[in-house]
Amino acid sequence: MKNKISINSPYILMMVPLLAIYLVFYIIPLLYTAIYSFTDWSNYSSVTSFTGLNNYQKIFSDYTLFIGIKNSLIYAVVNVLMQNVIALPVAVILNSKLRFRNGFRALFFSPAVLSTLVVGFLWSYILTSSDYGLLNKMIGVFGIEPVNWLGNPKTALAAIILTQVWQWFGWAMVIYLANLQSISEDLYEASMIDGCSRWKQFLYITIPQLAPAIKINLVTGMISGLKVFDIVVSLTKGGPGYSTETILTLMFSKFSEGNYGYAASFGIVFLIVSILLAGVLLRLFKVWEDRLN
Repeated sequence: MKNKISINSPYILMMVPLLAIYLVFYIIPLLYTAIYSFTDWSNYSSVTSFTGLNNYQKIFSDYTLFIGIKNSLIYAVVNVLMQNVIALPVAVILNSKLRFRNGFRALFFSPAVLSTLVVGFLWSYILTSSDYGLLNKMIGVFGIEPVNWLGNPKTALAAIILTQVWQWFGWAMVIYLANLQSISEDLYEASMIDGCSRWKQFLYITIPQLAPAIKINLVTGMISGLKVFDIVVSLTKGGPGYSTETILTLMFSKFSEGNYGYAASFGIVFLIVSILLAGVLLRLFKVWEDRLN
C-alpha cells in the first residue's frame, strides 16, 4: 500500500493545482451563482433577502428570455452546421497531395487565432451601410442597392453567423485533418479493388471513420455557440431591438442594470439549457456510433 501511494503521489500532486484552479474559478462561482439566483440581491438595496423561486418565475414571464434562447439556438445550430459543411470537404481536399496545401491550411486556420472582438470590429467596417462599407461597394458593382446588414432585424443575426463561420471553420477543418490522417490507406485500397467510386469511399469509409472528429466539432461547437457574447456586443450590442440578443447578452444587461440575483438566475437557466442540449447530442452520437460498430 505504501509503495502504491509513493508511486502515484507525483501524479496526484500534479493534479492538485489543476483541481484547485477548477474549484476556485468554476465550482465556487457556480455555487454562489446558484445561491444568489434565489435572492433579491441588487444594486438598489443594501439588504439581500431569500426570495425562493421568484427570479425564475419572473424569468419565464419575461419574453426577452425566450427571444434570447431562440436566437442562441438559431445561432448555434446554423453556425455549427455551416462551419462543418464547409470544413469537412475543405479538409478532405487539403488532405490530398495538393500543391501549396500547407499554405492553404495556414490561410484557412489563421482567422481562428484572432480575437473575436477584433473580428467583430473588422466585420463592422465590412458590413456597415455607410459609403465605405466593403460589402455594399461590392454588390453595388452589380447594381444592387446598399443593405443595412447590421441594422435590419431580418439580416443582423445572419450577418453575425457569417462572421463566425468565416472565423471558425478553419478550426473545425484542422480537427478533421487530424482525424483524416489517422485513417488507414488500406481501407481505400481494398475498396478500390472492389470497384468503389470516390463518392462511395467518402460515404462508407471517410464519414464513419470521422465519427470522433464530427462528435468533437458538433458538441463543442454547439456549446460555444450557445455561449456567444463578444461578437454580438462588438457588432450589434443585441440590436436592433432584441433581434440579436442571446442568453448571455441578456444576462450581462441584467448585471449592468444592477439586478444581480435576477442575472444569476439567467446564468443557471443557460447552464441547464447547455447541459440538456449536450446530453441530447451525446446520446444521438452514442446511437450513431453503436450502429457503425
